[in-house]
Amino acid sequence: MAHLEPSIAELNLYQINNAPRKPRILIAASGSVAAIKFSNLCHCFSEWAEVKAVATKASLHFIDKVSLPKDVTLYTDEDEWSSWCKIGDNVLHIELRRWADIMVIAPLSANTLGKIAGGLCDNLLTCIVRAWDYSKPMFVAPAMNTFMWNNPFTERHLMVIDDLGISLIPPVTKRLACGDYGNGAMAEPSLIFSTVRLFFQTRGEQSNSAIANT
Repeated sequence: MAHLEPSIAELNLYQINNAPRKPRILIAASGSVAAIKFSNLCHCFSEWAEVKAVATKASLHFIDKVSLPKDVTLYTDEDEWSSWCKIGDNVLHIELRRWADIMVIAPLSANTLGKIAGGLCDNLLTCIVRAWDYSKPMFVAPAMNTFMWNNPFTERHLMVIDDLGISLIPPVTKRLACGDYGNGAMAEPSLIFSTVRLFFQTRGEQSNSAIANT
């Protein structure tokens, strides 16, 4: 899938007044049973980064909001326009896009994958994706039934998001929540975290090398 190279303009992306800061990670969940692991995923990242979270209406059925890290704010569709009153007020999906250094969608359901590939933006999560600055990395970790994963539409949709520059963290083969055995289970939160952190560290090393060679 997509491989992102740092530009000179990005060399100071993770610095404020030349002082290092924690990366800002926006973690989003869509409607899959794998969203029961969303709290665990947020905990993995919050020990290393500043984290904000987004959840679709369907994903809230599986997320235990009480178990989320106390310093992580969870945004839902109801928050999108709740504080907007007039022209000039902040628009939440734009503010979250500006804030984040990296976005991670885990789990990514078949439905939300199809929406992203089709350019639809009918909730907070998909509005962020539609407004995303693709000079910044985005990772997705799909979760769906094996037959949904093997559906020809899924392959087409994955090709579209690859063209956008979105990086895939592939699903794994195991016994699924529906009882079937096969590929389609979301990668474990620890693997998602390590993949993103390794990318971040590699980009930092490349940035330092670029600075040394200028």
